[in-house]
Amino acid sequence: MIEFGVLGPLSIRRDGSPVVVGTRSLGRLLAVLVCRANRAVTVAELADAIWDGDPSANPRKAIHVYVHRLRLLLGDGDLVIGDQGYYSLAVGAHQVDALRFASLVARGRAAHARQDLDAARSLFRQALGLWRGRPYDSVAYGTLIADEVRRLDEQHLLVQEALFAVELDLGNDAEMVGELARLAAANPYHERLSAMLMRALHRAGRRSEALEVFRSTRAVLVDELGVEPGEDLQKVHQAILRGEMSAPRPAAGDVESTPNPVPRQLPGGVVGFSGRNQQMKALDQLLPDSSQPDGLRISVIAGTAGVGKTTLAVHWGHQVADQFPDGQLYVDLRGFDPSRSPMDPAEAVRGFLAAFEYPPQRIPVEVAAQAGLYRSLLADKRVLVVLDNARDGDQVRPLLPGSPGCLVLVTSRERMPGVVAATGAYPLMLDVLPENEAQALLARRLGPDRLAAEPDAADEIIQRCARLPLALAIAASHAASYADLSLSGLADQLRTASGLDAFDAGDAATDARAVFSWSYEALSPEAARLFRLLGVHPGPDLSMPAAASLAGVEPQRAQAMLAELTRAHLVNERVPGRYSCHDLLRSYAGELAHRHDTETARRTALHQLLEHYMHSARAAVLCLDPNRDPMPETPVQPEVTPETFDDVPQAMGWFTATHAALLAAIEHAAGNGFDAHAHRLAWTLVPFLDRRGHWHDWLDVQRIAVDATARMGDRSEQARAHRGLASAYKQLGLYDEANVHFGYALDLYREHGDQLGEALTHNSLSLVLERQDRLREAIDHNKLALDLFRAVGDRSGQGRCLHSIGWYHARLGEHEIALTHCQQALPLLAEVGDRAEPYTWGALGYLHHQLGDYDSAIAHHRQALTRFQEQGYRYPEAQALDYLGDTYLAANDLDAARTVWRQALSILGELRHPDADKVRAKLHDL
Repeated sequence: MIEFGVLGPLSIRRDGSPVVVGTRSLGRLLAVLVCRANRAVTVAELADAIWDGDPSANPRKAIHVYVHRLRLLLGDGDLVIGDQGYYSLAVGAHQVDALRFASLVARGRAAHARQDLDAARSLFRQALGLWRGRPYDSVAYGTLIADEVRRLDEQHLLVQEALFAVELDLGNDAEMVGELARLAAANPYHERLSAMLMRALHRAGRRSEALEVFRSTRAVLVDELGVEPGEDLQKVHQAILRGEMSAPRPAAGDVESTPNPVPRQLPGGVVGFSGRNQQMKALDQLLPDSSQPDGLRISVIAGTAGVGKTTLAVHWGHQVADQFPDGQLYVDLRGFDPSRSPMDPAEAVRGFLAAFEYPPQRIPVEVAAQAGLYRSLLADKRVLVVLDNARDGDQVRPLLPGSPGCLVLVTSRERMPGVVAATGAYPLMLDVLPENEAQALLARRLGPDRLAAEPDAADEIIQRCARLPLALAIAASHAASYADLSLSGLADQLRTASGLDAFDAGDAATDARAVFSWSYEALSPEAARLFRLLGVHPGPDLSMPAAASLAGVEPQRAQAMLAELTRAHLVNERVPGRYSCHDLLRSYAGELAHRHDTETARRTALHQLLEHYMHSARAAVLCLDPNRDPMPETPVQPEVTPETFDDVPQAMGWFTATHAALLAAIEHAAGNGFDAHAHRLAWTLVPFLDRRGHWHDWLDVQRIAVDATARMGDRSEQARAHRGLASAYKQLGLYDEANVHFGYALDLYREHGDQLGEALTHNSLSLVLERQDRLREAIDHNKLALDLFRAVGDRSGQGRCLHSIGWYHARLGEHEIALTHCQQALPLLAEVGDRAEPYTWGALGYLHHQLGDYDSAIAHHRQALTRFQEQGYRYPEAQALDYLGDTYLAANDLDAARTVWRQALSILGELRHPDADKVRAKLHDL
């Protein structure tokens, strides 16, 4: 076996014996290929690396010669693949020390996340033990390798840091002080190392030395960089000064924790699946317990539209689900969706993180970091990942996990040779059904006796359907619905069905259009019109009320029409109450709509659909937050059937089910001249997106809204859109961008003379300033907002501003001033039923605690807790319990503190919130 080492001087070993590279150019070629292991490297990139940007006269030929020599040197012609403009080194993770390092680190981080500290320590130490020196030390490298060396050096430091964090969690503070001190001294600008050293010293009883670390670190930062220490280091310093440094985190099992979620995202399988036996057996060979070499297993299932790629992947996935105990992930990447652009891989990654209930507060902003987090979560897990309807390799690569226990199925109309070459994926080309399997499909759906009675007609039906599973399913569904129709009669109908222009999806799809046409022509006029309008709908699926609004009919009629389309196999109800249809059928429906319906009729239908979503979303959001700053209400058209909601769970359930359709509607509205609807929908979605942590979606739709309002020319709505965009940036921690857009909003509101909008913006801007610890500025903006709210008579706004001013003074330690403002806020918020009221009760509890009045503090915290429970706000409920425990502890009621902290930990565990660690530490101390 060939092994490569780059974590030190570049080395090759064959079966344990060293292999000498020889020439400088050959070494550079090998270094670049190892650096980009399992990824395609173009000839241009190789030439630039080998000849320092000054390639030979014929670099392609020269590199071809070098690659030939390298293959001979390695003694394995299959290691270096490609020769048509790119090359790739095809290796397993066990063959390159840098890849082994990454795998061990990912497993270590996963073990640390689940509190298996001993395993995390062992894995991190194994990873660090692979290092022999500076990466690629013996290679005279260029830019590409230099970037990789910097990345590896940074990773080396981060893993050392992670190991120290584990050791401190295990309570090995005194033992780690020496190593930490040496590493911190070597990296004086790395504040987290200094913070860890301070914790270790303090916990080891060396408080004065811990404070000296802060003093010396601050001196370096101020003198050499001109900056003060960051928030984390400042907090550790303050905690040591106040004697508030918590004990090490308890080991797993000390306090009950919530089990890790197991996602089950596969769609429902197709009833009556048959055939594809050969392909099913081929996929079985990829299972982790097969004889395949260790490593990630991937299959690319390619074929024309309607050939059954998704059906095969989902059916096989259900058959083997028990072999993937850590879950099954599924995403439709919309690679060939007729109405929406392909999904950004980052959106898919965030969806997978949400499936594991990863706290949105901890998801990084950078796309590369999100992908790394996703791979870390799947490290040491056995998960089936189905990437359906992929457009190309660029869409797939960020979604590939690194765990050898995972298996990935990719379905696409493209063969994806790049993915196959770079990852060693198993290509599975799916053709139309063989004759015998097509016969079996019809027999399973219609009964073998019916086929045996008319074998020639059955053969003709199969041929007319081009042996395409989608077309056969439609024909079989029609025959099953009309038991008195002979197969000969059905074949006659297919024979005479009108032909249409060809799809661009392939010959089989072209032949199947006669089946689509015939099935469509058999529909009632109303159902046929609804089917055509499905080509207008932009989302992946829709509900019955949405379909009623789209068609402008009563809900009962829409239900009957959807039932007819379902019986004809033109739509599916894979999720109860939500209807979708195949991409091929949606393309066909859209073409029919352009052929048979006027542009006015199509725009009217789209307008009715957008009105449905806008009014339904407004009703849902007012259920979530009655005091939400809403868009002005518009009358509901008679043709529109908006949905209504009785409580918060019902509204949240609707938002969750309709989330993807709403995002698609916003994008589609902006692209088709419905800018006002795009803006209104984007704004109305905010409370749901905020609650669920879909902050990147919030950012995306608000960017659309900003562009839409600019086209509208409405300065007031432009201001609102900029305010929404700024709030999204705030939640993502991008404070500079948030401040810029809040500034735009303020300018526009002032220009328009909108005092209420200006007040809301000052209030929102103060939240960003608070997060930046610019508390005096935050107070000033809230005072400006308070005056404006008073001028327009907005009592809810006044109450919120008084609360915020009070809380910022509390954070500054000015408790008496804070108490006065919060006491003034409470009646104003209670009067209008504002959802900020319980937060003010909590702030009053905190202030009475700080002033030593524990009985009043407990009473106020209890009021906050009761109101949060009434509103169903789980995280604020946990916060109230946490603060209540602090007060019980201060009052020396340890049993009461333990009780409420355990209640808080239970909620935080359910939410998988990072604050759970803090409460665990308090219980451990107790």
